Amino acid sequence: MTDFLTEAKALQGELSRHRRWLHAHPGVAFDIAETVDYVRRELESLGLSPVPCGRAGLTATIGRGETCILLRADMDALPIPEESGEEFASRSGSMHACGHDLHTAMLLGAAKLLKAREDELGGTVKLMFQPAEEIFEGARDMIAAGVLESPAPGAAVMLHVTAGAPMPAGMIIAMAPGVSAPAADYFTIRVQGRSCHGSTPHQGVDALTAAAHILLALQELHARELAPGTEAVLTIGTIQGGTAPNAIADACELRGTIRTYDEQTRTMLKKRMGEISAAVASAYRAAAVVEFGSGAPTLHNDAQLAKAVPGWLREILPMVMSAADLPGNTRGGGSEDFAYVSQRIPTLMLALSAGNSQEGYTHPLHHPKVRLDESAMPFGTAALAHIALRWLETHFEGADA
Repeated sequence: MTDFLTEAKALQGELSRHRRWLHAHPGVAFDIAETVDYVRRELESLGLSPVPCGRAGLTATIGRGETCILLRADMDALPIPEESGEEFASRSGSMHACGHDLHTAMLLGAAKLLKAREDELGGTVKLMFQPAEEIFEGARDMIAAGVLESPAPGAAVMLHVTAGAPMPAGMIIAMAPGVSAPAADYFTIRVQGRSCHGSTPHQGVDALTAAAHILLALQELHARELAPGTEAVLTIGTIQGGTAPNAIADACELRGTIRTYDEQTRTMLKKRMGEISAAVASAYRAAAVVEFGSGAPTLHNDAQLAKAVPGWLREILPMVMSAADLPGNTRGGGSEDFAYVSQRIPTLMLALSAGNSQEGYTHPLHHPKVRLDESAMPFGTAALAHIALRWLETHFEGADA
């Protein structure tokens, strides 16, 4: 049995070097040229031939043959000014607050381990380095550019770090079969009124008043129009309107997101949001339109992968759990655009603990002060490499996964 964990631990310094460079040079959405150049150079140094895929993605393959498994890492950061205090902190106004720097570093490490075992692989490992996960556009862009073709992967695996969870660093959880991440939709509600002087409000139509009542009315959707137990979240995160304190605002914009675990609820919420917004605005003599932008479907975990992967990982790792064996609801509230891949081929999502509060890592992901424990990276690196090797072995032998 290949001891990928021992080999990955020997790469700790290299993994940290990757992570810290990436962390100090973040890019947002598709604007990640520095990151892409870095990843390309590192892949080429391993003897691989990375190929551009879509607007800012990269792919590379290890091994040969049509039997193929895909491993993915997302590369983009968030437009959050960093307050972590790390010596390698970003000073650009953007930050790897979601751990994508660790994801990218770990996939580079897995690539090195697999390249060294290339002759032992029973097929091809395709590496997917993806942009724009945070805006739910990168995976779809790479799919349109052919990432799931030539060769076509028969399975896909992704790993996401966690922070603040009550687990020791290095613990891996394989998601249970079915949906583990909700569908997400971003929306903008544009309210149009008519401006006038603040001393004569009867001569105008106050867009702010209409927007305020729309915000409150939409909260009733979950309370009164969804059955008890239905998992859904509607959040309005910004409201902007008006230009002067003594003028009635002629326009206002609300922006937010919905998260749902089934398409029926997703469709119903989007329909009712439009109806409620228009009706409430009309009651205050204004008009409102709801526009839905980028989004992602639910992320579905394949039953066979969810059954097989924990056993494979226990062959080399000391801390592995299956979400199917945990009490309560283990589904997360955060969405993941790798869901587009999961709608096309068998997919499994893994979670890797990268520090908890007992270990001094107290802030959650997406927080400007979040810190992540780099000692977790060898476990994720080894997991990715081992899953690829074992899936190819199993598939090559013709046995059930």
